[in-house]
Amino acid sequence: MQNEKIKKDYLEKIKRFKDYNRNYYHKSRPLVTDAEFDRLKIEILDLEKKYKFLSSSNSPSKIVGFKPSKNFKKVEHKVPMLSLGNAFSEEDLLNFEKRILNFISQNKNFEIFYSAEPKIDGISASLNYKNGKFTTGLSRGDGKEGEDITDNLATIKDIPKNILSKDFPEEIDIRGEVFIQNSDFEKLKEKFANPRNAASGSLRQKNSKDTKKIPLKFIAYTFGFEKGLKIENQFEYLKKLNEWGFKTNPLNKLIKGVKDLMINYSEIEKKRAELDFDIDGIVYKVNNFHLQKRLGNVANAPRWAIAHKFSSNKAISKILSIEIQIGRTGALTPVAKIKPISIGGVLVSNATLHNEDEINRKDIRAGDTVTVERAGDVIPHILSVDIKKRPKNSLKFKFPNKCPSCGSKTVKEFNIITKKNDAVRRCTSEGYECEKISIEKLKHFVSKEAFNIDGFGKKIVENFWKLKLIRLPQDIFQLDFNKIENLDGWGKQSVANLKYSIEQKKNISLDRFIYSLGIRHIGLENAKLLSKYFKSFSKFKSLSENNKYDELLNIDGIGETQVSSVQNFFSNKINMDVLEKLQKILIIKNTLIEKKGGLLNNQKFMLTGKLSGISRAEAKSLIEENSGTTISSVSKKLDYLIVGEKPTKKKVESAKQLKIKILDQEQFLKMLNKTS
Repeated sequence: MQNEKIKKDYLEKIKRFKDYNRNYYHKSRPLVTDAEFDRLKIEILDLEKKYKFLSSSNSPSKIVGFKPSKNFKKVEHKVPMLSLGNAFSEEDLLNFEKRILNFISQNKNFEIFYSAEPKIDGISASLNYKNGKFTTGLSRGDGKEGEDITDNLATIKDIPKNILSKDFPEEIDIRGEVFIQNSDFEKLKEKFANPRNAASGSLRQKNSKDTKKIPLKFIAYTFGFEKGLKIENQFEYLKKLNEWGFKTNPLNKLIKGVKDLMINYSEIEKKRAELDFDIDGIVYKVNNFHLQKRLGNVANAPRWAIAHKFSSNKAISKILSIEIQIGRTGALTPVAKIKPISIGGVLVSNATLHNEDEINRKDIRAGDTVTVERAGDVIPHILSVDIKKRPKNSLKFKFPNKCPSCGSKTVKEFNIITKKNDAVRRCTSEGYECEKISIEKLKHFVSKEAFNIDGFGKKIVENFWKLKLIRLPQDIFQLDFNKIENLDGWGKQSVANLKYSIEQKKNISLDRFIYSLGIRHIGLENAKLLSKYFKSFSKFKSLSENNKYDELLNIDGIGETQVSSVQNFFSNKINMDVLEKLQKILIIKNTLIEKKGGLLNNQKFMLTGKLSGISRAEAKSLIEENSGTTISSVSKKLDYLIVGEKPTKKKVESAKQLKIKILDQEQFLKMLNKTS
């Protein structure tokens, strides 16, 4: 009877949550405040944690956001709408510039001009023009494809419908932000939670006549696909946008160097309250288009742009306790459990303390009254401590020298690149020997980007671990379903669904498999790079036998840190046993490399010595973009040896003996129809 009552209360909360969720995301008309919405989510999650028999496909533990609307046709972007990396400090910007200089092989004296553009908190849109005529308008969607909202966008007065300028490109996707001014929002605030929701809801109306009633604005800032654009830099492009009839942000500036970027940042942050539109940061773009093209993209973000976010709301709370969480890589993360407070409409009850050094530097203790900051989507953190309000019996927090989970020694590893000890303290056990690490590794194994086993979420991993049903990844494919069927909250149908989901995922691509292993420093993009290099599981696994780890350094994007992590993984006996067992259970598909038929098609290259004005990473990238490959040793397989300044004499002599063609930098660039 008691369980039935609990379940009824739970399902009522789920029903409310589903209703709130639909109105918040799909209709952009929140029924409750952000704080109430988050409070309900916390209540549901707490119930699921306390009573393992509670489960729902509509639970906030299983869904994120909302499904794309069926009201609009989906259209693929000709050029993806990429996301941006974030910066929160001057140090982040210095590192951003340093990465650029390293990639293009320039020293710190090389001057980079940036287009600094305040980031409006609105809805991204892409407008396609052919021969000056506005033809199609798309939402951002998932970045690869968006919703066709042409009719709704056509109601916005800021968007030109026909452009007669002679220098306007033959075809171009003009990209920008749709937003509502704060003064206009005053008339709509009873219908929407904030200006951004108002803009989103208005653009997703079924009837464009309804959209027309909303005072939407459009500010243009970039482009996607283009044919016939004759402009050399971003700031010139922004000026052209004005000439063509588009509105641009009046606060845009052309700035040289990080110091001046910081001065501009401070000035604009002070002006935020005076503006009639919401901005949440400043986007910095390398101004020169040629340099942008050289830099290219990494993962889903451009190397040449970054968003410098403003500080968000802050609040005062009290630390109830300090707990240590252990991640899948063994990192010990201190977390402050604070008296729940609302920050920017979100109920916050946890705040990260980052690491041991951060606790010691700020002398953070349980019982302290603290200022908590929540910046954008970043985890809330402790900004400062009010020493005057500290209890008299307060004790300094002592970071554990032994892992709270397995009792192993905890250490701060020496970083061979920075030549310093890491700030993060880690458990020294090798992954599956530590209970907390094992659980986190198993959660990672079944996660969306890895095996993506439907219905096998984090709660299921924790529950099955407690019941000793799983300990290692292979156990997931050898579950005792008869035992599971008798558990609270499970039945024949739910067990059949789980069994089917697991069976479906026994066939997996090599890149997702490598990622699923949870090797430290090997994220999804690095896993893709490794899969392209090895092409098959057998070659990947053979690393443990041939020990040719240094050859991985030939892969553009893989460095010493990643190589060391891969080597540590293969040196662990349990990991090798896991690979052996999984090999017998799974079908791991080989990686097929698409032949592009470029200028260097099927040609193998090797680099030795320093090149002028171009880094090794960029040279390798150029070779791969033109369908060539790079190898790490001189052999008969090699077609060309590219020689820079101070090459390795042994490699040059070996190439001569094997009659391999030797190129200098100029000859290499001529092969690509480029000049140095």
